[in-house]
Amino acid sequence: MNNGIIQSLKAALDASPENTALRLALIKALASAEDYREAEQFIDGLAPGDIEDEDRMLLADICYKSERHERGISFLDMDNPRACLLKAKILADQGESDEAIRLYQSAVEENPALEDQALKARLAARTVGQEGKPKLRVIANDDTDREEVTRILHPESEVVKFKDVGGLAYVKKQIHKKIILPYQKPSLFSRFKKKVGGGILLYGPPGCGKTLLARATAGECNAQFFNVAISDILDMYIGESESKLHAVFEQARAQSPAVIFFDEVEALAAKRQHTREATSSKLVSQFLAELDGFSQNNSGVLVLAATNVPWALDPAFRRPGRFDRIIFVPPPDREARQDILAGLVSERPGGESVDVAGLAKITSGYSGADLVNLVETAVDEAIDESIESGKEMPIRSEHLFESVKTVRPTTLEWLSTARNYAKYANDSGQYTEVLDFLKKHGK
Repeated sequence: MNNGIIQSLKAALDASPENTALRLALIKALASAEDYREAEQFIDGLAPGDIEDEDRMLLADICYKSERHERGISFLDMDNPRACLLKAKILADQGESDEAIRLYQSAVEENPALEDQALKARLAARTVGQEGKPKLRVIANDDTDREEVTRILHPESEVVKFKDVGGLAYVKKQIHKKIILPYQKPSLFSRFKKKVGGGILLYGPPGCGKTLLARATAGECNAQFFNVAISDILDMYIGESESKLHAVFEQARAQSPAVIFFDEVEALAAKRQHTREATSSKLVSQFLAELDGFSQNNSGVLVLAATNVPWALDPAFRRPGRFDRIIFVPPPDREARQDILAGLVSERPGGESVDVAGLAKITSGYSGADLVNLVETAVDEAIDESIESGKEMPIRSEHLFESVKTVRPTTLEWLSTARNYAKYANDSGQYTEVLDFLKKHGK
């Protein structure tokens, strides 16, 4: 602030030292100029009870920055998050970590926009090295074996059910009929000599829930779930990839009922005429042998695979007994998009007031991943507003509708490619579901 204004205020205060409003104006002017030491000298003439809460916060902050901690706390006899946060800072400087932590947590819980990572780190550092407190103890377990190490490195994932997957009602119905019922009623299926297990291929645009659907299928079957990554199989040494693939199937057979899931399966099952390396062809042959080889018994083992490019798979995988059941996982329809959006915003501030029905109407062609990106973009805007205003701002419908302008659907390119295969390379009828989807939705 202009130094002339500060001098004028000082002169006026000298003439009228009992004028509280004038004293506060001078203190604010000095604080604006970041001259906290001098501003603090004029605070002594003020009584906390005669000052508004906002001004008391300013005076306490000046005392804190001038290292007059006790005087600063005297102005913070208020029950609001900002006062708790400032009091926590003062107590942290005085070494009262326990009370500072309690006040900080209380402030942030009531107003998350006040989160202060620097203060949080200071409090955490002070907590670790407190004297007179119990030291960290390391308890060794001499009986640790390989099984326990495996359990630590590969913990059980939480069980996912169909209710956790938004939309896809038709696909869920098909999976329930073709996959889940044989696991739930094995006696009935054995009476009809119907084998439990087999292979199922999920295909569709990226981000439409194929992986989540596979995990939910395993949850509905109450079966062991083996999520096989490409890196778990491929190896630089000749013969190692085939050996690893065999080991995965052997482990699943030993723990049946089990579901083995291969994501991006085209990396392990590409057309052999497209692979120039003999080792890749051998891996494909090993995969085929594991699915229904002469010496293999896959009873109770379901093999699920997902791909974005079903036309890149070796045709031998679609032979009955292998991936004979092929299910198209389309982009979510309007009802499914509404369910997904409702789930995404339900636990966020202001989420209950978002117009998910209106949003679902204008997001045709968006995948589940696109909708997640849409909501996250809108949440970023709400967080920016919260930081600027200093208080928690809820997510509003306007944030989401504005995000639609920048977040575009990623499924259109895939659908364009799939349409060509469905029209000109569909002699077996494999892509008929894609054609039906395109006709229905006009893409």
